[in-house]
Amino acid sequence: MPNTLNPFELIARRWQPSARFVERAALATVVMAVVIVVTGGAVRLTESGLGCSTWPQCTPDSLTPTAEMGIHGLIEFGNRLLTYVLCAFIGLFIVAARARAPRRRSLTRLGWAQFWIVMGNAVWGGIVVLTGLNPYLVAAHFLLTTALLTVAVLSWRRAKEGDEEPRDTVPRPVRQLAWLLTAATAALTLIGTVVTGSGPHAGDAHKVHRIPLDWQEITQLHVDFVYVVVGLSVALWFALRAVKAPAAPRRAMLALFGCLAFQGVIGYVQYFMGLPEIVVGLHMMGSTLVWIAVLCIALSLRDRGPLQEGNPAAPVADETPEAPDAQVVAASR
Repeated sequence: MPNTLNPFELIARRWQPSARFVERAALATVVMAVVIVVTGGAVRLTESGLGCSTWPQCTPDSLTPTAEMGIHGLIEFGNRLLTYVLCAFIGLFIVAARARAPRRRSLTRLGWAQFWIVMGNAVWGGIVVLTGLNPYLVAAHFLLTTALLTVAVLSWRRAKEGDEEPRDTVPRPVRQLAWLLTAATAALTLIGTVVTGSGPHAGDAHKVHRIPLDWQEITQLHVDFVYVVVGLSVALWFALRAVKAPAAPRRAMLALFGCLAFQGVIGYVQYFMGLPEIVVGLHMMGSTLVWIAVLCIALSLRDRGPLQEGNPAAPVADETPEAPDAQVVAASR
């Protein structure tokens, strides 16, 4: 009896997406990850964190918000619906990466990693609601979204390069400096979640538990790390010029400087204006742009050769969803 083809095999036999399409599908997941961060921030900044009082339903008696819940219920429920849109884009990327020949397991593994991160974060978001916006859980919720953005950027980068063994394009100390910059930016993001958890925007109009720290002192620590990130960025810029690095990382450095300048202006404006909601939202968007730029710099310092040409006649083997942990590490090499 002949083997039954799974849906991925059927699609791959009838559709061969171009490398450009796969790359754009990967970029779409990056854009959607940023959108999720911004809309999640809007939920908190409009005090709509408990707009839906429970999870997975919006109320104990209704899956969707009711008229009595007002705008807060609509905002919270709308953010939940965006998760399905995000999954649709991730699904498109997985299908496109799976259908293109020759098949690249690294891309599909990264796609499935995104999917499972989204599923885990959706459940975590439900726990956040059920615990009344516990600030520690809210911080972890944001960090999981940052993990999603990280894997999405890695997917986008891998979609544009080949599968040869990675070769350094700059001396090892320069790569180490780039990863030190990445670690400092990650620490900056982590401290930012503590500022959020202890600051005035609790996420709901009613009394919500906050992290018992002076948010202004934590903000100063956050600013100190900004200076560390800026200093490391300048050092890396001069290092890249000194070793005559390829154009790609130098262009990525210029993008990072632009993002840092934007964040600096927004940061000072929000501080001296008393943290207006719209400016805080722009600051959250800027943080994602800085993180994307830093990741692009680190990933541009190695070369994996050109993409292979598509081969429609290439055999298509079976594939099932895989766990994201070890496979993502292998794919990022």
